[in-house]
Amino acid sequence: MASDAVQIEAGGRSVRVSSPDRVIFEATDFSAEVTKQMVAQYYADVADGIVRALKNRPVTLERWPKGVREGMELSTRQDSKGDAFYQKRMMRGAPAFIESARVNFPSGRRADELCITEVASVVWAAHMGAITFHPWPMRRDDNDHPDELRIDLDPHGDTSFSDSVRVAGVAKQLFDDVGIRAFCKTSGNRGVHVYVRIEPRWTVTDVRHAAIAVGRELERRTEGVTTAWWKEERGDNIFVDFNQNARDRTIASAYSVRPKPGAPVSMPLTWHELAETDDPRQFTVHTVPALLADRGDAHAEIDDVAHSLRPLLDLWDADLERGLGELPYPPDYPKMPGEPKRVQPSKARPDT
Repeated sequence: MASDAVQIEAGGRSVRVSSPDRVIFEATDFSAEVTKQMVAQYYADVADGIVRALKNRPVTLERWPKGVREGMELSTRQDSKGDAFYQKRMMRGAPAFIESARVNFPSGRRADELCITEVASVVWAAHMGAITFHPWPMRRDDNDHPDELRIDLDPHGDTSFSDSVRVAGVAKQLFDDVGIRAFCKTSGNRGVHVYVRIEPRWTVTDVRHAAIAVGRELERRTEGVTTAWWKEERGDNIFVDFNQNARDRTIASAYSVRPKPGAPVSMPLTWHELAETDDPRQFTVHTVPALLADRGDAHAEIDDVAHSLRPLLDLWDADLERGLGELPYPPDYPKMPGEPKRVQPSKARPDT
């Protein structure tokens, strides 16, 4: 019904949000419940930060229309019967102020995705059940040349958030050594994301190679790091997920809400703040707006400098000379140039 809705002010627009009292996150022993209205209002409250993270980028939406509950699952390419799903194409019936961007998938198909140009677009997406925003690493005016390198530090096995923080510190030193300013944020779970703005003149493949080179250099600089693509080979290590830089692969944006108990947020931090953080669950829909208002956005200067990718591609070239080359792509990709055979080691036959 028309009365079962609220209007949320977002960047000078009034955005209608239906079913405002629907519980999206149930209360936990460390966090109060979160309703649909609260998710939408959260995004209006962190407007500068979320728009900075998403502006002029194609965005895949992670939609949880029934809310986030224990046992609910996200639909995948293999199983489309989940309770939540990724929205990779523009929804019909969008308001006139909503914009889109054309994207190219590895299969060669093309589609129009939501493109965030203002915070009202974010709030409208929240009205549509989106809780997490997955931006592409390029702007909509150039779908082939990323302006962002993403280093995803993913805990595997018995590793924890503290291990991710330690490895992130090594990554910062690596970037410092080559004259690149890197920015960090929590993943919203146990991981850490490291971002670098780059000049948009390298291909997606180049950027992925740079991520592989960073991962291998981290393996050399410290223990507890792996670039092994196959899970059975990763052990108790922080996995550097280089394939998050492959075409159409995305990471939850800064300030995105994650589908975990307590409504945690992927929180931008200074490097000092990251080193002092023990529990990333403290950054939630309830706490982040006040933190942002109090001390500002730790990524406020992320767009100030676009770096050359050359120092990292020099590391890639050095690895090629060592005999270290391409690594596997995700399983749904077509066979890529130079890629090793895409066979899980434990299932490989002697002749594969």
